[in-house]
Amino acid sequence: MSSVAVLTQESFNEHRSGLVAEQAGGSSSAGDEEAPAYKDAFPPLPEKAASPEGTQEPVNAWTSKIRPLKSSVITQVFHVPLEERKYKDINQFGEGDQAKVCVDIMHKTGAHLELSMAKDQGLSIMVSGKLDAVMKARKEIVSRLQTQASATVAIPKEHHRFVIGKNGEKLQELELKTATKIQIPRPDDPSNHIKISGTKEGLEKAKHEILLISAEQDKRAVERVNIDKVFHPFITGAYNKQVADMMQETGARINVPPPSVNKTEIVITGEKEQVALAVAMIKKIYEGKQKNATTIAVEVKKSQHKYVIGPKGNTLQEILEKTGVSVEIPPPDSNSETVILRGEPDRLGQALTEVYAKANSYTVSSVVAPSWLHRFIIGKKGQNLAKITQQMPKVHIEFTEGEDKITLEGPTKDMQMVQSQMEAIVTDLVSRMDYLEISVDPRFHRHLIGKGGANINRIKDLHKVSVRIPPDNEKSHLIRIEGDPQGVQEASKELLELASRMENERTKDLIIEQRFHRAIIGQKGEKIKDVRDKFPEVIINFPDPAAKSDIVQLRGPRNEVEKCCKFMAKMVADMVENGFFLSVPIFKQFHKNIIGKGGANIKKIREETNTRIDLPAENSNSEMIVITGKKENCEAARIRILSIQKELANITEMEVSIPSKLHNSLIGSKGRFVRSIMEECGGVHIHFPTEGSGIDTVTIRGPAEEVEKAKKQLLSLAQDKQTKSHTAELKAKPEYHKFLIGKGGGNIRKVRDSTGARIIFPTPEDEDQELITVVGTEEAVREAQRELEELIKSLDNVVEDVMNVDPKHHRYFVARRGQVLRDIADEYGGVMVSFPRSGANSDKVTLKGAKDCVEAAKKRMLEIIEDLDAQVTMECVIPQKFHRSIMGPKGSRIQGITRDHNVQIKFPERVDGPGKGGPAAPPAEAAVQENGEANGEMVEESAAPVDPAAPKKCDVIVLSGRKERCEAAVEALKALVPVTTEVEVPFELHRYIIGQKGSGIRKMMDEFEVNIQVPAPELQSDVISITGLANHLDRAKEGLLERVKELTAEQEDRSLRSFKLTITVDPKYHPKIIGRKGAIITNIRTEHDVNIQFPDKNDDNQDQITITGYEHKTTAARDAIQAIVDELEEMISEDITLDARVHARIIGARGKGIRKIMDEFKVDLRFPQPGAADPNQVFVTGRPELVDEAIDHLLNLEEEYMADVNENESKMTYMKPTGDRGASSMDEGGRERGSSKGFVVREAPWQTGSEKAPDMSSSEDFPSFGAPVAATNKASPWGPKRF
Repeated sequence: MSSVAVLTQESFNEHRSGLVAEQAGGSSSAGDEEAPAYKDAFPPLPEKAASPEGTQEPVNAWTSKIRPLKSSVITQVFHVPLEERKYKDINQFGEGDQAKVCVDIMHKTGAHLELSMAKDQGLSIMVSGKLDAVMKARKEIVSRLQTQASATVAIPKEHHRFVIGKNGEKLQELELKTATKIQIPRPDDPSNHIKISGTKEGLEKAKHEILLISAEQDKRAVERVNIDKVFHPFITGAYNKQVADMMQETGARINVPPPSVNKTEIVITGEKEQVALAVAMIKKIYEGKQKNATTIAVEVKKSQHKYVIGPKGNTLQEILEKTGVSVEIPPPDSNSETVILRGEPDRLGQALTEVYAKANSYTVSSVVAPSWLHRFIIGKKGQNLAKITQQMPKVHIEFTEGEDKITLEGPTKDMQMVQSQMEAIVTDLVSRMDYLEISVDPRFHRHLIGKGGANINRIKDLHKVSVRIPPDNEKSHLIRIEGDPQGVQEASKELLELASRMENERTKDLIIEQRFHRAIIGQKGEKIKDVRDKFPEVIINFPDPAAKSDIVQLRGPRNEVEKCCKFMAKMVADMVENGFFLSVPIFKQFHKNIIGKGGANIKKIREETNTRIDLPAENSNSEMIVITGKKENCEAARIRILSIQKELANITEMEVSIPSKLHNSLIGSKGRFVRSIMEECGGVHIHFPTEGSGIDTVTIRGPAEEVEKAKKQLLSLAQDKQTKSHTAELKAKPEYHKFLIGKGGGNIRKVRDSTGARIIFPTPEDEDQELITVVGTEEAVREAQRELEELIKSLDNVVEDVMNVDPKHHRYFVARRGQVLRDIADEYGGVMVSFPRSGANSDKVTLKGAKDCVEAAKKRMLEIIEDLDAQVTMECVIPQKFHRSIMGPKGSRIQGITRDHNVQIKFPERVDGPGKGGPAAPPAEAAVQENGEANGEMVEESAAPVDPAAPKKCDVIVLSGRKERCEAAVEALKALVPVTTEVEVPFELHRYIIGQKGSGIRKMMDEFEVNIQVPAPELQSDVISITGLANHLDRAKEGLLERVKELTAEQEDRSLRSFKLTITVDPKYHPKIIGRKGAIITNIRTEHDVNIQFPDKNDDNQDQITITGYEHKTTAARDAIQAIVDELEEMISEDITLDARVHARIIGARGKGIRKIMDEFKVDLRFPQPGAADPNQVFVTGRPELVDEAIDHLLNLEEEYMADVNENESKMTYMKPTGDRGASSMDEGGRERGSSKGFVVREAPWQTGSEKAPDMSSSEDFPSFGAPVAATNKASPWGPKRF
């Protein structure tokens, strides 16, 4: 282990004494130093303009540092000739692929591109950005917008690496510079051809650059010279100086392998002449040394070789430099101790002396020290070894773990001193340090350490010891304590006590479902923190969430663990109780009513029942609302939600008694049986009681007729189950299911009525979409299964049939991408219907599928054709302004009429009147535009006079379908035409009806689904118009009148509340009536529900207080104020003299003392303001008897405090005055200090000529901001004025 140098106390004192001496010497010289010149200390600012003589502005301290900034953005323009353009479509300039490529280049490189077209149809591209971005953009432009050519250039294989450059940098630079792609063959490829691709211009540039690099390399030569390894040091010279001089002299590069590499070859590169000269010089040195040099071999201990080598071989270089002799050391892995010296014979003796001197200059010794003391010897961050390592930096101290010794290595002359110092440190530590090992069960080790090492760190800091607890993987019982003997004993005692206490502790596993863990821990651990604070001696460990474990471990004293266990069990029981949930089926259309406006209804139910209510998402098909909380609260919330549904619709609830043992079989696998009944009976809700409750009652909820129907089916199914229930399964293709069920369930109802069995088809959620289940008695199931199998078999028998359909009806069937045909295929077992191609002039239509399906589809198509033949077109005239209202949101109303009456409805094109896109076109023009013809005949015809009674085309809605259906649809359309009614509402109430930002009127319009029109304020009209459907108007009118009643009542109430009462009160009492921080007046306002207004500072009537509110309440408030005034008038005010020196003590910190006196004696105290005429005068105000008591108390306090003041003043006379100027000339040691001259400058403006120093009190020398400055010709000490 190497030592670390830090400053010790002794070396610090030595350093400090030296520093003081230096400072003393330095201070004398500083005093003699000459003061700086004024111009150096305060260099002048540069003038704005050149002097009139035109002389150059002088360079000074302010201007010399300013450097011009260069822009980092550059702009380059590239041209792409027409013949080289990749995209030549001139009509699409700025569009198409070319524009997309440019945008992509800008995103990729960060450069900005601008394209322009030259007259010759060439492309000019201006690229702006940073240099790197512009070069990359150029390369992208050339490769993607310009047609590419390719060429090859042949250069010698050995020159390829110079084209590539270091890490490929040269190649990348070349590609960017020439905007080309250069492909160089791999090293193992014998080819010497380099392939270049890019523009013609780029190809030429790249080719030229590559040939230039090759030509440059042709001039260069490489020479390899074999020189024996032992002579390399003579060629390189000491510290490589000789080889460096040769390289400088010849200009060639000489590469000599390092001593560690066993190579004899020296490589010389450069120009041919340079290489030849360098080779000659090397050979000359080699031959000279080979001829004259001799060797001697000496034995040197292996351990001393490193001292001969020196750090990084410096010692060998040093010997070579001094003597010119090379020293050859055997490699470290060799056992040889022979060192060979090679050089001139007359120099070998000197070199040998140097070698022995270096070998013996270092010695190795050791100091005995117990291994456990090593870290105390080293100290924290090596601070204990600092003094030794600072004094003897060449000595290396090594600590080996597990060995009871310290190894010292260093210069022989320093070793004795270091060894003695180390032995002294070891002796000292052994005498005052001790260690102890105690045995503690490893399972308690982590508890002794504590969370984050809290326990063990506390023991270490308290007893000033070091404690080593073995890691878990060692499974060792021994804990080692080291340090001061007394601290070691105390620490071991405490650790053993802790271990003993842990042995007596109890660990208990509490089973808590993992879903409750997060709730017990709480947000940011707040709840578990409360539990831990309540039971501080108990350690609570929760399992890792990923472990999916329910075990919570408690550990601590037996009694505390039991208490904590009971407490947590109660917490869990409460959570379980509050975790009860039930699902309530509510028809989807009523969910919004349960939520209420802005969530008002659901929020109210949640708050009043203290439950959580979750509704399914809007796009979900689920009707279940989930309620979570206590069981009784959930039931209450369920009743509330069901009552809302019951109020909104004609919903009947019926209870049916079915034995609970049959419930599971009636529900079926994944609810299949009960779901089939609910779907068949119009979506009724069937609610079974909780499994295992033993309750027989099943609740059915829904429309009355459907509930009755569901009840019969449920009872029938239950009876079947009770008698002898039997189930069978059969499979049919999913496309056959609709045909088997039949229109409105007709087919399947026939099977069920004839056999008495129940047939259940799969839902979209079921995995097996082909499985059909038959339930009932064995005989009924067998019969139903037989009938269904016959039907399925007949469906599998594919036939083809042909029918005739008039071509005029073909369009109806194939329109809307064949929607009608798709519906027929879905309904009739996937039958395929093929119509002849358009223009074939054929009426033959082919049907292919199961025989029964084909017959049924044929029958349905004939019905459709009959309907089409019987179709009539009918017109319904409704003013265009009502069309949008009739259509409804997203056309929902018109879609309903189309679906219910099976008709087609076509609305006319919208025609904007005057003010909406220009004046209305004359009728003649309109006719021409609608017919889409502009021939002469049509113009003449349209020029005929138009019947003013004829309906406008834009008002005519066209219906097509059967006559009776069209007539019913017309009635339905007319019922949707909004009507308008008027309501008289006083004009002054209009703004309250509208509400803030129209919120009131919007709420009414949303609630009653009408439009309410309030007249403009300038009309001063009382009539409000309500427009909407006839059945909505009555409700809206009632709602509006109800609102008017409310507003009238509010207006009357406001009138009563605006009663004003004025009371005259002397202004001096106003602060008392208001009270501290307005407490008294706020209390009166709140108690009497009034507004009390005090006069402003500028009011004429300063004694008038105005009270606003109900008459009786204003009177009560006036009486309350008058009572306060009467009480205040009874008070007196007396002044007393209290010494100003005790005022602060009486007032107390932040007025605490004075408030206490005022509260205790019910008086008001006023102390004088700073600068008052009599600083000792204090005013006491209050009831006479209380004022006297307060004065007595204050005088007693004065007497008590004055005794302290006098005592302090007498003490101060003996104390050294702090502000005495005479003392400032002496320092702490009693020595005189020179008086401070401040900051002194030479050659200041006020020291030269007749000028004087600026006067700081003068407004001329130091003018205020914004103050006018008198013009003067006098020169200023600060230089010429610039204003």
